[in-house]
Parts: sequence; C-alpha cells; structure tokens
Amino acid sequence: MMHRADMMDRLQADMDGAAARETAMPEAVAAAFTAFPASVRARLLEVRSLILSTAAETSGVGPLSEMLKWGEPAYLTEASGSGTTIRLGCPKKGGRTYAVYFNCRTTLVDSFRAHFGDVFAYEGNRALLLDADEPLPKAPLAICLAMALTYHRRQR
Repeated sequence: MMHRADMMDRLQADMDGAAARETAMPEAVAAAFTAFPASVRARLLEVRSLILSTAAETSGVGPLSEMLKWGEPAYLTEASGSGTTIRLGCPKKGGRTYAVYFNCRTTLVDSFRAHFGDVFAYEGNRALLLDADEPLPKAPLAICLAMALTYHRRQR
C-alpha cells in the first residue's frame, strides 16, 4: 500500500508545470490519478489543469468542486450551478487512450462533433477520446470545457 506522501510525490513528479499545481488536489482524487496507467496519467493531469484554468477564465463559472464520481476525477460547478459535470478517465479499450466524459443526457458531445469533427474521437454522446501519444488539442478542448462549464447557464 502506498503512503500518502509517496503517492503525492509520485503524482507531483507526473505533473507538467506549475499550472497543474495551482489548486490543491483532494487526497481521494490524487489516489485516483495515481491509479491511472502511467501511459495516460500525465495527459489526464494536463486536462485537469486545463479544466481548472478554463473555469477560472470563464465568466460566471466560479470555483469548481473536485471529487470522485464513479471512482474517477470529476469537476462540478456546485457553487454557481452553471455547468454539467466533467469527468476524466480511461475507456474500457484502454491502451494509450484517455477520455473526457460529459453527461450523456446533454447535447454537448453532439455540439463538439459538429464544431470540431475529426479533431477528436468520440464515444457516443458521452465522451471525447484522446490519444496520449498525440499533443493535447488545447484550444478546441478548452472551448469544449467552457461549453460544459456553462451548459446550464445557456439552457435557462
């Protein structure tokens, strides 16, 4: 069993730059990141950083709650209620693929597909699939994240 200090040291070593360290990570979330295969962990941490920075830069979103949903890191706009949950994980096919999941009862993934076509791979109406061997498409992903973080605000 890995001790918290060892787990945090390992996780910290995987983080890319100061941006990923800008917000303290809850212990349970850190443990979930540590459990991801090394092949995708650094990319998922990069997406985490992008979620946090996009939330900070998007008007009306406010602070995010970072917790586990279905055992995976999840980001909620509990304070403002402006958006829908964003969850990070690995699809069942695994390998070097990782996923950004959204509520399947929204139209978000359909909108992403219409706007970004082949920039991403998609899993039905619930996820963007990314390849850990490819650069993170930060600009289009940040737009998708902002759309999710403001989804309920636009639905009113």
